[in-house]
Amino acid sequence: MSEIFGGVDVGASSTKVALINSEGELIGSGILRSGTDFAGSAEKGLAMALKEAGAHKPDLTKVFSCGYGRKNVSFATETRTEIACHAAGAYHYFPRALTIIDIGGQDNKIIKLNDRGLRISFKMNRKCAAGTGAFLEEMALRLDLELGSLDGLARKAAKTITLGSYCTVFTATEVLARIREGALVEELVRGLFRSVLQRVREMDTISGQVVITGGVVAHNPFIREMMAEMLGVPVESPPRPQLAGAEGAALLAGNSHSKKS
Repeated sequence: MSEIFGGVDVGASSTKVALINSEGELIGSGILRSGTDFAGSAEKGLAMALKEAGAHKPDLTKVFSCGYGRKNVSFATETRTEIACHAAGAYHYFPRALTIIDIGGQDNKIIKLNDRGLRISFKMNRKCAAGTGAFLEEMALRLDLELGSLDGLARKAAKTITLGSYCTVFTATEVLARIREGALVEELVRGLFRSVLQRVREMDTISGQVVITGGVVAHNPFIREMMAEMLGVPVESPPRPQLAGAEGAALLAGNSHSKKS
């Protein structure tokens, strides 16, 4: 039987678990809200992934954890940084020099790798929700929209409204003002997507092969298309963008085991 390696990415917003076999193939996964019980969320995510893989907890060879709550994963063998795991997860699918953009629930990251997958540089956003998944959640609430409807609305927009505010609170006020002026909801949503991408572009120069990961693009793939249009270059994503960190953690666990064998 092939060995099974696990990766757990406990973010402030969601917990992701990935299980891979010895060949590095994804065989099981689980994604759920982190809530206030990180340890419990990790256990639930693992149960989901094990069920999909048709495996049991004793079958796990090694598990690495990363993310905000990585130390709360009781079944993890070791921990790794989010940066290392996201880099490994993206490089697995795109083994070349990369600029990785991760748009998460609470923060954004830009990671640059050379053609061997080694990190060249790393930048994280300012301590502000603007430009993150939390920003879009707050705006959806203010607009009385289902979070899952944003991608479809943005695609329908005939034009993009430019929003000038840098702060979530000020953006909410600006959005309300635009509604009073008669702006269409879909144009506002597309403008919110553009605002997210503008915050990302301000973090660092973005060039070369671009890969975008994270829960925001997983639920709103139009953001990847908008980024490609803004940059004028193709922008890729792994098959499961939200699992990039967890898959990377699992791959690092597998690599670590292979080196010791």
